[in-house]
Amino acid sequence: MDAGTARIRDLVRGRGGRLRLAYTRSARGGRVDALVARFRATHPDIEVVPETAWTAPNVAGLLAGRLDVAFVRPPVDEPALACRTVDTEELLLALPAGHPLAASRRRVSRAEVVDLPAVMWPRENGPGMFDRTIAQVWPHGGFRLVRQEPDDEQLLRAVAQGDVVAAVPAGRARALRLREVRLRRFTAPTPTVDVALAWPRDSTNPALRRFLALLD
Repeated sequence: MDAGTARIRDLVRGRGGRLRLAYTRSARGGRVDALVARFRATHPDIEVVPETAWTAPNVAGLLAGRLDVAFVRPPVDEPALACRTVDTEELLLALPAGHPLAASRRRVSRAEVVDLPAVMWPRENGPGMFDRTIAQVWPHGGFRLVRQEPDDEQLLRAVAQGDVVAAVPAGRARALRLREVRLRRFTAPTPTVDVALAWPRDSTNPALRRFLALLD
């Protein structure tokens, strides 16, 4: 009984307990991994139960009560969830090594990518990020989707085959760099995408409160 009482007291104070956390496949490393590593270091008594998916299933897991917190690609239009940006990264254009736009080191303009055959992951994986990418890279139309792949790694492999181009977050593009792919920056305005934390507004999990406190 004494042990049970002590455990309840620890949970109320934010010591012990579990944090069910989901990463998003397109955002690993950098501030994302640093934040989780800091939490593990400062709260070693809290069990972190991680998984990795895309924004849409992460949001579904939060709404279903299966997850306590998740990294997502905003915007996320769910009133039941709170969302806070933790990082912003540049979108780069991935080109086949033999593509004419890859021949120089200069930046690429939006006009130069109009109607180029492009590869993208399915919109249902992360509708907000999908729409934001298209709106920034192809603001006047001309997005010619000819192929879909499940994630950034497969996008880059498709580009390496020499038939398509892709807009990819800088972190993943550089981490997954392939010899047959060239990365180029866009001319101003620089296209960017955010990484955010999302969690249920009505959560009473003390471990979550400890995790969110690191954001401050």
